[in-house]
Amino acid sequence: MAIAKAERLMNLALCLLGTRRPLTKRELRGSIEAYLQTDAANDEAFNRMFERDKDDLRELGLIIETVEGLDGEIGYLARRDSNRLPPITLDAEEAAALGLAAKVWQQARLAGAASGALQKLRAAGMPVAEDPYDTPGHSALEPRIPVHEAAFEPLMLACRDRRPVLFDYRKSNAARPEQRQVEPWTLESWRGHWYLAGWDRERAAERVFRLSRITGRVRLRSDAFTAEVPDHVTVRETVETWAGETATGTARIRLRSGHGYPLRAKALSAQAAGDGWDELEIPYGHGLDAWLVEFGPDVVVLGPDELRADVVDRLRAVAKG
Repeated sequence: MAIAKAERLMNLALCLLGTRRPLTKRELRGSIEAYLQTDAANDEAFNRMFERDKDDLRELGLIIETVEGLDGEIGYLARRDSNRLPPITLDAEEAAALGLAAKVWQQARLAGAASGALQKLRAAGMPVAEDPYDTPGHSALEPRIPVHEAAFEPLMLACRDRRPVLFDYRKSNAARPEQRQVEPWTLESWRGHWYLAGWDRERAAERVFRLSRITGRVRLRSDAFTAEVPDHVTVRETVETWAGETATGTARIRLRSGHGYPLRAKALSAQAAGDGWDELEIPYGHGLDAWLVEFGPDVVVLGPDELRADVVDRLRAVAKG
């Protein structure tokens, strides 16, 4: 049975770190099981595998020396003193910050990695408290990033590994989900919801997707990105604009008395309209129609006409669904 590449790289690294003298390709081939499984008569296949593995280890940060012996044969080793990390020193505030950061991911896959990192720091003598609240001078604060959407972990890994994805996405004004092909850039949380920013291949444009509207399983693709990833992705600014936070005008609505307090909080003016209704003037930006639909029969749009038409279209789409 073939041995996984990660195991093969680990064995090669251990051999190079554990030797006191340079090891030749022939010696490494006879010591590492994965290399023994290669066709003994096919030296070219072994040489290609070894060179790729050596390059991969160097990319991971392992310093591998190439030494020519007296007989002219080339040997390899990784000296421990060249591959030793410098001592880690943290003050009390830095240690407390790491403890708080580790607690952030308790509900996601990174929980195990965060816990393991803290254990290693404690083993190295770092003053990382078991509970960050025990650190003097820091308030009883427990940060958490709630992650309830099943799409979060596969998208997080896709962003890290730069892998395109496929998923079904239900727009707020659509009765049925549509398939999207996306090159994921980054994930960000805004006002209690997670959003993915990336390149929508079919629309050939940057898009932001709300994870709670992704239905079904996220499928990873093996092909490469086709669009350049920007240095800075403004997820929050984009979501704010789409959610009507960046207003370009004003709208007039009727709101049932005693209802719609979030709308009342944004109102520029409000006055009683009689028969249990109030009339409000509110900021009007992209996405306001989707927000107003959430208040159902408690809201009536008076103007502008395009906003009223958008709200009616959304309500009809919901009724058909």
